[in-house]
Amino acid sequence: MMTRNKAEKAERLAAEVRRQFGAEAMTRFLRTLPAFRIETDTHDRFRQLLDRLDRVEDGSTRLRRQ
Repeated sequence: MMTRNKAEKAERLAAEVRRQFGAEAMTRFLRTLPAFRIETDTHDRFRQLLDRLDRVEDGSTRLRRQ
């Protein structure tokens, strides 16, 4: 069980991490790393899947249960 002080510290840490990841400087830094670089030569099938994912996230298509 977390004490009140530990819970407050955890909440402050979480807020600080969210703040830093949302910063423009962090975005610029991450874009320089190979793992976060946007590829320009994506295969058609993969691009179709990404487009489908975008539509689902935007709510423009309905998910069907199988």
